[in-house]
Amino acid sequence: MHDVKNHRTFLKRTKYEDLHLEDLFIGNKVNVFSRQLVLLDYGDQYTARQLGSRKEKTLALIKPDAISKAGEIIEIISKAGFTLIKLKMMTLSRKEATDFHIDHQSRPFLNELIQFITSGPIIAMEILRDDAISEWKRLLGPANSGLARTDAPGSIRALFGTDGIRNAAHGPDSFACAAREMELFFPSSGVCGPANTAKFTNCTTCCIVKPHAISEGLLGKILMAIRDAGFEISAMQMFNMDRVNVEEFYEIYKGVVSEYNEMVTEMYSGPCVAMEIQQTNPTVTFREFCGPADPEIARHLRPGTLRAIFGKTKIQNAVHCTDLPEDGLLEVQYFFKILDN
Repeated sequence: MHDVKNHRTFLKRTKYEDLHLEDLFIGNKVNVFSRQLVLLDYGDQYTARQLGSRKEKTLALIKPDAISKAGEIIEIISKAGFTLIKLKMMTLSRKEATDFHIDHQSRPFLNELIQFITSGPIIAMEILRDDAISEWKRLLGPANSGLARTDAPGSIRALFGTDGIRNAAHGPDSFACAAREMELFFPSSGVCGPANTAKFTNCTTCCIVKPHAISEGLLGKILMAIRDAGFEISAMQMFNMDRVNVEEFYEIYKGVVSEYNEMVTEMYSGPCVAMEIQQTNPTVTFREFCGPADPEIARHLRPGTLRAIFGKTKIQNAVHCTDLPEDGLLEVQYFFKILDN
């Protein structure tokens, strides 16, 4: 690797276990030996042909009727070889819903479509793989869930949809349609796009699924475990944090936790997913459900906890959760008010 600005080589050819071929796509941020790099373009035509020829991005939308099944749907997406690039739980205004359904303006059921899509939170995602548009449509199945159960019984709409409108999830039909819809939900102009769903109440706690767990495809399983334990996810969003953000967020651990530097490096090593969790479970706090910070200790003492099941080491322990009840709201605000803007 050559530093163009300083005219010097800073990394010669070497093996690096934490970087995978699927991480190498235009626009992604990767960390190599604690240096954050943004991939802007391919180095030559051969590399572009090998890595980029069929790679596509498309929009995957989980509709209000299937929000409770978000974990299962994200797990299906992950198992199908998609890379999750962006994710945000959001609510649509009537105008945003009308813009989204612009292709249905002359249809008699337009009003019903708009009422449904604005009736609760949705989850918008940008997903990437070879032939993403057609592969995501194949996973979705026919638009009418009844027909999907007959013609494509294993599809998302067959499994989680009800009818032709309440059909669990959406995917665009063409490259042009995908580009338009991704711009609607994730604007490139620096505008925020549709509002996040954070409630900012006092019974709120923060959970962050760490980069290693995202890259290992564990997000869907973690979401299912949180739901099954009786907690409500009231807001969720993917963030690519830089070192300054992470140090600011982890400031209370500086000088207190010996692994502070490694914790910081892990958190900005790739995308993470932050969540606002409502403490609706009266029998166990969310912190107790996450378990001890060291997964080995968690597996001995609290084998059913998130870190026991999904954690690898004290640094790569799957999730961060708020340690002190009074910090819950502050941590949620850091992500959903400060970083989201």
